[in-house]
Amino acid sequence: MVELPPQLQKGIKETESIGLAQVTFRVRCEKIGHGESVFLSQADNPAAGNRIPLFTTAKSYPWYTTRTPLSLALPITTSSDMVTTDKDVLYRYRYAIYRAGVFRRWEKSPDGGDIEEFRHHGADAISVHQVPMRLFHAGELYTVNDVLGVTVGPPDVDHIKVRQKFSSVSSLARKNSSNSAASLYGLNASRPASSSAMSDSGGSKKKVGFAPQPAPSHRYDTCTPTKQAVHLTSSDGLIVVSAFLPVHLTRADNGEWSADWDYEALLSMQTHLRVTRVGTVKWRGWHGNVGGGASSESGVPVDERHKVEAALRPFNCVPVWVPTNLFGEMYNGFCKGVLWPILHNVASVYSSPTGVNSGNPDAQKQIEPYDSEFAEYMMDDVAQGPIHGDGGREGELWAAFTAVNRYFTDVIIQCFNEGDLIWIHGFHLMILPSFLTRRISMAKIGIFFHTPFPSSEIFRTLWCREDLLRGMLNADQVGFHLFEYARHFLTCCRRLLGLNYGMFPDSSGGHNLAIDTNGRHVSVTSIHAGVEPPVLHQVLCHRSTVERVKSIRSQFQGKVIFAAIDRMESLKGIPLKLIALERFLQRCPEWAGKIVVVQVGISAFERGDDYTKTRNEVLSMVSNINDRWPKTVQFQECAESEMRLQQRMALLKAADVVMVTTIRDGLNLIPLEFTIAHLDALREQGSNGRKRGLCILSEFSSCTRVMRGALHVNPWKISEIATAFYQALTMSEDERMRRVSIASEFVTRVTTQRWALAVMLDLKGVQKNEDAGRYAGAGLGLGFRLLGMDSGFNSLDANSVARAYRNAKSRLILLDYGGTILANDNLDGLQRFQFVKKSRPPSVPKNRLISTLKELCSDKRNSVFVVSGKERHSLTKTLCHIPNLGLAAEHGMFVSWPTGKVGGKRRWETLVPNQDRSWRSIAITIMEVYTSRTHGSYIEETEMKVLWQYRDADPEFGYLQSRELEDHLSNVLRSFAVDILHGGVEEGGYVEVRPKGVNKGVVSMHIIKNLEKISDKGKLEFALVMGDDHCDEPMLSVMRQIGRRASEAHFAKRDGQPLAPLPATIAQVDVSSCDGYISTHLQCFTSTVGKKPSAAANYVNDVDDVHELLESLVKVTTRETVHSGFYSVVDLKSMADSTPSPALKPVLSMGELHGSQVGISNQSQARVSTNLHEFLGTIEQNDDEEEDIFF
Repeated sequence: MVELPPQLQKGIKETESIGLAQVTFRVRCEKIGHGESVFLSQADNPAAGNRIPLFTTAKSYPWYTTRTPLSLALPITTSSDMVTTDKDVLYRYRYAIYRAGVFRRWEKSPDGGDIEEFRHHGADAISVHQVPMRLFHAGELYTVNDVLGVTVGPPDVDHIKVRQKFSSVSSLARKNSSNSAASLYGLNASRPASSSAMSDSGGSKKKVGFAPQPAPSHRYDTCTPTKQAVHLTSSDGLIVVSAFLPVHLTRADNGEWSADWDYEALLSMQTHLRVTRVGTVKWRGWHGNVGGGASSESGVPVDERHKVEAALRPFNCVPVWVPTNLFGEMYNGFCKGVLWPILHNVASVYSSPTGVNSGNPDAQKQIEPYDSEFAEYMMDDVAQGPIHGDGGREGELWAAFTAVNRYFTDVIIQCFNEGDLIWIHGFHLMILPSFLTRRISMAKIGIFFHTPFPSSEIFRTLWCREDLLRGMLNADQVGFHLFEYARHFLTCCRRLLGLNYGMFPDSSGGHNLAIDTNGRHVSVTSIHAGVEPPVLHQVLCHRSTVERVKSIRSQFQGKVIFAAIDRMESLKGIPLKLIALERFLQRCPEWAGKIVVVQVGISAFERGDDYTKTRNEVLSMVSNINDRWPKTVQFQECAESEMRLQQRMALLKAADVVMVTTIRDGLNLIPLEFTIAHLDALREQGSNGRKRGLCILSEFSSCTRVMRGALHVNPWKISEIATAFYQALTMSEDERMRRVSIASEFVTRVTTQRWALAVMLDLKGVQKNEDAGRYAGAGLGLGFRLLGMDSGFNSLDANSVARAYRNAKSRLILLDYGGTILANDNLDGLQRFQFVKKSRPPSVPKNRLISTLKELCSDKRNSVFVVSGKERHSLTKTLCHIPNLGLAAEHGMFVSWPTGKVGGKRRWETLVPNQDRSWRSIAITIMEVYTSRTHGSYIEETEMKVLWQYRDADPEFGYLQSRELEDHLSNVLRSFAVDILHGGVEEGGYVEVRPKGVNKGVVSMHIIKNLEKISDKGKLEFALVMGDDHCDEPMLSVMRQIGRRASEAHFAKRDGQPLAPLPATIAQVDVSSCDGYISTHLQCFTSTVGKKPSAAANYVNDVDDVHELLESLVKVTTRETVHSGFYSVVDLKSMADSTPSPALKPVLSMGELHGSQVGISNQSQARVSTNLHEFLGTIEQNDDEEEDIFF
């Protein structure tokens, strides 16, 4: 335990001894006028002399705060008083509005904005804020956050630690006051008490909160770097994108449009951020954008769009105008017909092949009056056949899906400002991040799913699975309500795309769950949404709600009411609930007539046959139950517009038990709303004899994980639901109260606003470099993906390479074999297996490539090496006839130095001693055991290494087996001089055992140190290194560091500016042993084949680009051979000072070279300039001419 400094201990004890807490009050004032100010007043002592002014700044507005913390006297308690009481000691206070220094009025509910007017329904009530004193402790600092006029519920309290490096509480207060402007920028919300305990525990793990976190209390070292806390400020912009805007539109008879918030919508919450909402509009229960007239099917008339836009402008809502038929195909056809069943783990393989409602003509006629225009989109399966996407309607629906996402993209781009966060909601816009990142790559984009996510075995049945996953991965954050859904998403990315996921470090010192894709980390968040208790309390207190509750209770007087509100589709499990009710009454007939199940069914016409089948089945079962036990089930079907928040809360308040028996469900807030409606049961324990407040929840519903006090049931096990009926009716009072209390803990702590802020903090905290050059796009269409690159990662400039090549006297060219100078044979798992088993011949270089390599090797200034992972005999067979070509086989284990002899056997030497090879038989024996129990794996043997390949095995099982094999080999072979390497699925999936100290990076250093043995060209002045995969990364990294050391030495001699540091992705290696073999003028070019994250400084697009570059170097060599009259400026200057030699050869331009028909010997001698300026001008002119011709 860390001891506090004596001065700090003394300051804390002084404050604690008198029971004072330091409290800063801050209030958000949206609607006060110009010239008005805010004062804080104690409600119990409202004298003008006791009022304290609050201040604001241009940057912190609309937040007002006290200039210094106030000392709040705490109630004195003793050990005998430490008992649980039902009533907290409250501190009551109010805010007063002054104008020109004169009291004008007290705060009132309209000051809270539109939401507060809705809550109070225009009532001009006296606003008094109350904060429980139990939240404060002596000697510590707090911040109380209010909204002017909002007094429903306790305020948000931020607990700020005092045990920091301050001498006393007063000094901390002064520190807080001096930084008051900065402290006001964060958006604050209450945190659980556990957060303060976590601060004491220390550690650098990232803290999730809604206000700037204080420094850990035990850090006194001023040299310790502090992490920048992530918090939202009033200057942050947010674009919230959803399929529908969270507003209600109304058209008057005179053609005027008006809008109002849909307070039931999850995204209608208000915040101080600069929020712009984007989505389509709903009018009369349907989405409509194009058409004439005022019918619900035709949508908003085109000539009235501007009126709708004007009505939405005060709400910061921007409509997306999509053609009605197109949106219908996307929403009902693709989203509801294809994605909805798959996301809920339903793959209807045996559906009727004739389409919608084919088996029930009457049902078809029943649906047509509701929405005949879009009836053709109401289907479970799009195309019937062995798999989805076999050629049919799915092509048109997929085109509609992508087209609607493009419509959204255009509107978002128009609304986007630099630095804004983009938050996408729902599976309707899964591919929207792909379109956005193509145009605004630096935007931080998050997508949140409110539905379940299926397992990989279900999701892989989609023909468009890769496009959907890549669309989501182009976002920076993917959010789900439960980790179960996030786990399925991670598994799909692993199994279908071969991506790795894990806990990756973030900028705050902690770790985040993320997917590693193309050099980027896509964060995965799982946070369950909540409800807004203040809004629900206002609805419950409304007069019409109270009257409706009394009506329901009187209708079923003396009975225990079980309530259920479900959509009429098979996924909601209504028939299972009714079967369980029937079984319960059969086994417990004494309860007949004492209970009633009020089942409300929401019409789901968009589900087509499924809706009709479910409806008929439910009506039949209800009739049978009521025939046997009259008035036991009260079933009512209604439209969604008839069961809004007010009607729903009335039913939930009147009910004693709520039931959710869904088979598969995403976000379901009904149990949370029910718990809020019965919070008063905790205060009325045993007062009226009602046993209310219990929830019976299916374990397949998302809220089951957060509603720990509910009765959890498996809806497929009828006996469990029947038992839950009995438990709810016979449960003891103590257990019922305990369950209600546990359930209320989540709904009161995690509100909708806190959920949204937690997700936004994670999104803002995503590490995304501000340098646009760090990100690059690759791929066409929906295959587009965002690549995370090192800064300055550009295409290799052939002109720069040729210029450096021409001026160098000593050159080194290191080339990988497969994938660099030759097409890669290992891209396909079957081809790889055939090569290993020698049932397929490998690719061989073409004559054009052979000719290019011969030309490069013929230049005495060049040292050319092909460094490959293949065996010696493979390289000898294809490249041994090229004179002066160096070869390195098996990643550098064997090296064959350049020689002019061709045709015979090449002489090879080993990079490291290889005397004891007994480890091979041991490794192979162990690998055979794992091969026998891992389907799809096999052993690959080469002359000096052994690999266990699992690229064709199940990705997860293969990876688990590889980790176990890696540990097994490490223990058994620890006494041998071998390295055990593990390549993940993206590298091919293998475990390799090879001699210690062998890789392409080591062999490249070995070649540089031995260049003097094969040539007398002096120190190295030019290097070109090219590779294509992870095996080449050590070579690219080492050579890039060697080039960096040469550049640093060169600039040090000239006292130049220091170079920018190498990217952190490059593994640092000690290359100082090569310093004596390289020139300070060395120009090193490293390039990877393909645009992807790499240790190389540049890239080329494909193998053809490699061939073109090598051929251009050959042209430079050929030109120098023909034009042997090129001299340096220094040589020419020395010649100009003396008599020109008659042996000086002429310098020809390329046009003269190709246009002349006579020999060079017959040309006139070149004129020698007499000054340096004339020489330089001539050389520069020739350089430009030559570059234009060749490059």
